[in-house]
Amino acid sequence: MTSTYSVPSYSLPLVIFALAIGGFCIGTTEFVAMGLIQEIAADLSVSIPSAGHFITAYALGVTVGAPVLAILGAKLPRKSLLLGLMLFYGVANAFTALANSPETMLLSRFIAGLPHGAYFGIASLVAADLAGQHRRATAIAQVMMGLTIANVVGVPFATWLGQTFGWRAGFEFSAMIALITILAISFCVPRIKPHASASIRKEMAGFKNINMWLTLAIGAIGFGGMFSVYSYASPILTEYTGASIKVVPVALAVFGSGMVIGGLVAGWLADKHLNKTIVAVLVSSSFAFIIAALSMTQVYSAIAALFLIGFTVTGLAGVLQIRLIDVAGEAQALAASLNHSAFNIANALGAFLGGFVISQQLGWTAPVWVGLVLSLSGLAIFRLALTVEARKTG
Repeated sequence: MTSTYSVPSYSLPLVIFALAIGGFCIGTTEFVAMGLIQEIAADLSVSIPSAGHFITAYALGVTVGAPVLAILGAKLPRKSLLLGLMLFYGVANAFTALANSPETMLLSRFIAGLPHGAYFGIASLVAADLAGQHRRATAIAQVMMGLTIANVVGVPFATWLGQTFGWRAGFEFSAMIALITILAISFCVPRIKPHASASIRKEMAGFKNINMWLTLAIGAIGFGGMFSVYSYASPILTEYTGASIKVVPVALAVFGSGMVIGGLVAGWLADKHLNKTIVAVLVSSSFAFIIAALSMTQVYSAIAALFLIGFTVTGLAGVLQIRLIDVAGEAQALAASLNHSAFNIANALGAFLGGFVISQQLGWTAPVWVGLVLSLSGLAIFRLALTVEARKTG
């Protein structure tokens, strides 16, 4: 989809940079809960699998908030909507830093998740519109790079802050980045009027689009494997691999490096051939989980395996965003935002299944095998989506 309206002069690299800072903020906040899961569990006197429910609550907040806020904001100027969403996000994470019981932590994580999907959805639409048809996948991948760079810099730093000064410091850091994002968007993103045809009714009509739902299902299932491993990377490394807790931030940074590189490579490939890229991501991630399951006994091979998982799985987010833009018709904001609902269903599903297999005494590597099953399931759903699409166009 290309822009059909004029905007004031702008620098596309600065626009993408400003939007990516928001992705950095959100990525840091979402994933630091995983890096600090042991500290949070100890402070709030809950078990590690129970602390996984805080991760699930955030993901469910994303799932609920993305369609609601995208539909309600259909007629709003996109810059104003982005600013409002990021302000909401910063305040919500300050609330998390003040949580003093499992109940308030659960509630605060749910609230913090509400603007997540809508922010990424609207940011992706802005990037795709301004970049044009032949560079839109790369532009969206660059916006998403803020999310993945968070795993190289933001999450390890926030994890270190949490380990050194208490887990609340990690969320205070995220609230500060939200303020920086507001300033960056204010100065760098041009004012873009909503499309003349945009309406709540047309966005709601997207709920009837079977191609959109199947595409979302690919992400909701196929991306879950990354979270089944990432959510429990810290205890896997310390309890199974035998690594020091101080190795965890380094391992998360390596994991994030794989995510950054993999996301950019997938975006570049998707601009050339979208469907082949989706297949390649799902197949390669399946092999990555098999390799990882066999590599967790030693520290260095375990860290290399985490890099491989990050590299292969992460590209799915950007490429499915482009597929959604293509199949969504006039429900662009809804589809783009629901992409992140799907990935946070994957987050919730992965965290839940990973915690479940651990609690069933199936071993610390069991979440890795869960990842394999979920990637293969995502591949099967994509095959179904292509079949349905062919029948509709045939």
